[in-house]
Formats: sequence, C-alpha cells, structure tokens
Amino acid sequence: MLQLYKPEDYKRVLETALLAAPEPLSLADLKKLFDEDFDDDTWRTLLDDLKRDWADRGVELVQLASGWRFQTRPEYQVFLDRLKNERPPRYSRAVMETLAIIAYRQPVTRGDIEEIRGVAVSPNVLKTLEGRGWIDIVGHRDAPGRPALYATTRKFLDDLGLRSLAELPPLAEIERMIDAHANEAPEIPATPDIADDAATPPAQGDAIPAAAEDGLFGPAG
Repeated sequence: MLQLYKPEDYKRVLETALLAAPEPLSLADLKKLFDEDFDDDTWRTLLDDLKRDWADRGVELVQLASGWRFQTRPEYQVFLDRLKNERPPRYSRAVMETLAIIAYRQPVTRGDIEEIRGVAVSPNVLKTLEGRGWIDIVGHRDAPGRPALYATTRKFLDDLGLRSLAELPPLAEIERMIDAHANEAPEIPATPDIADDAATPPAQGDAIPAAAEDGLFGPAG
C-alpha cells in the first residue's frame, strides 16, 4: 500500500480522486480517502493548495453546492466544442422562464408560476426540468388540493458552477450559463414539444407579463 508522509502525498491522492470522480465529491466523501482525521483547517489548506497548483492550467478545481470537482475553464470551452459532432439541446423560452421563477421565488407551486408568467404551464416543462435534475418537489402548500412546491436542487447549482442560491446571477446570465452547460452535455435532449405553451391561457389569475422583472425577482408573495 502507498505510504503517505507529507502534504504533497495527500494532495496527490486528492487530485487523483477528484479527477477520476464523475460527480463532485463532498468533504465527507474526501475524508473517506484517508485513515487520518484531519481538522477543517487542514482540509482547507490541502484543497486550497491543490487549487493553486492548477491555477495556470485549462482545468480548474472549484467548490460547488455538493462538493469539489475539476472542470474546464470557461475560456477554453469554445475550443472543446469543436470536437463535438452533435448539436446541444436548446431549451424553449417556457422552460427558461419557468426555471428562473423557481430559482428566484422558490418554493413555488405550478399555480404561482402560471400567475407570474400569465400562461398555463405545460406538464412537459416541469418534466423536462425534473428529468434534468434541476428541480424537485420539496413539499406541499397547505391550501386546497395541497399543490406541490417546487425548488431547485444541488445539481442545478453544480451545473451552473455555483455554491449556493446567494450566488445566483441575473436572469440573462443564467440563460447563458445553461446554454454553456448544454454544450458540455449534448447527450441529454430537451423535450421537443414545449415551445408553444405561451399560446395557452392561464388556468386562473390575472395575466402578468413574463418579462417583467418585478415578477421574476420580487419577493415571493
């Protein structure tokens, strides 16, 4: 068995595990690598040192909502895209607006989303976002029918390269980041039949323009 004697040895094990992992690794996962019980300051030092080791490379070590991972620096992604033969999925405006409302107003019900957008929400819109792993049902509102409450997931934050909801950027930036992530994962197609739900009248409530910033970014009612 490999003997570990100095910080560089531990960093090399961390580097290997993080490069081999298909998903971000949490601190709890990383702690399983060693018999030693390091304190939080030691872990922070090891990870920060490893991050600096990769500072001048095309791949960087980042901390996300669910843990740590290596990922391509954004400025190099345009070159990697040339190696791809498939066109990335393009999400409809309905999907993007629904995701933005959930992200900034969560938790929300389908009725909340319809009130803000001013149109009925196609079931396929929510299925697309759930299938992508970006939203989930986190409870039910204490109201007639007990409608489901939707919120974003850690995977949503991971895919956008964020550690918490406090880091959410403006709506236009979210759309750019999602488009960029779609380029990284073209094997997951968008649902094709959800682009025209804006033509459907809302089930209830007054119409509110979908583009109104106070609807998307104001405090939840």
